[in-house]
Amino acid sequence: MDRISKLPVGIIESILCLLPIQEAARTSILSKEWRYHWTKIPKLVFNEYTFEVSTDRAEPSVLEQTFDKPSKRREMHSRCRFFYAIYQVLLMHEGPIHEFTLSMGVDTSCVEIDQILRHLSKKNTLKMLKLSFCAGGDVGYKLPISLFSLHQLTSLYLSGCALYQQRSFNEFGYLTTLHLEGVWMYEKMLLRLLSSCPFLKSLTLDNGSTFIYDDGHTTIVDLFECLPVIEYLYVVFSFVEDFLRWRHPKELPTALVHLKYLCIHDLSFSHIYGLPFLALLIRSSPNLEKLKLVMYDEDLEEYEMGSFTLEDYSDITMSWIL
Repeated sequence: MDRISKLPVGIIESILCLLPIQEAARTSILSKEWRYHWTKIPKLVFNEYTFEVSTDRAEPSVLEQTFDKPSKRREMHSRCRFFYAIYQVLLMHEGPIHEFTLSMGVDTSCVEIDQILRHLSKKNTLKMLKLSFCAGGDVGYKLPISLFSLHQLTSLYLSGCALYQQRSFNEFGYLTTLHLEGVWMYEKMLLRLLSSCPFLKSLTLDNGSTFIYDDGHTTIVDLFECLPVIEYLYVVFSFVEDFLRWRHPKELPTALVHLKYLCIHDLSFSHIYGLPFLALLIRSSPNLEKLKLVMYDEDLEEYEMGSFTLEDYSDITMSWIL
């Protein structure tokens, strides 16, 4: 008896979501009942690197073996096949797409990715979007305006992207999680993005991001005014100091009553200028449950300076900072 085929459709789709998309598509040959199951899975993950490993079985040429690097022709051929596979899946897909992940190397512009995002924005069912790019130039892939048409998003993860969009855009009314890593954008653009997410609860500003100073006097107070319901905050400390260039606030306009987890990464003794604000930030978070301070030593080895819970952070942390 084929017990798997008798499972509820939702369970079958959950199982297929755990497989790489190529393997999920291959289940269509099992039987007539399985032919179209894979076209209804709500979670799609495309990774250029694993795709190349699993599909490209041609032997490398002598030159490629000598220099231990694929030729431009082979790279272009693999890239074309990768995009063709994505197009085929999106063309045959039925039903809503709730999660979409794309990981690949890319230059500052890519028409194919623009078309993929435009297609997803037309369906307007996406709840989680993860874009992870290895940039080939000085800045990352420039995100198109169609990204801001994904109004149903609850989670957005961007890595290796550039966001220079100056036009106005509507709110991400449902976005609760935002992760930025290796992202290029103007400081004003960051504030506009954060202010368009009124229910943002989790914010990560990780290593490699560049927030370009523009004409306005953007302050750290402006930043926290955009985070009224923040619960989880992870930031690199040099980012905080960038927003302290104009003045050190003596207090925040409103207390961060919802903040429960605060992680300050990449601390060093050179950051002494921003430590008073860190003390202010802790004092302004009456319901903080976990504080984590991470810094590097002289050998650039990461270690945890302190991780404190609600019971002990007020004594230990404040004495260390002050």
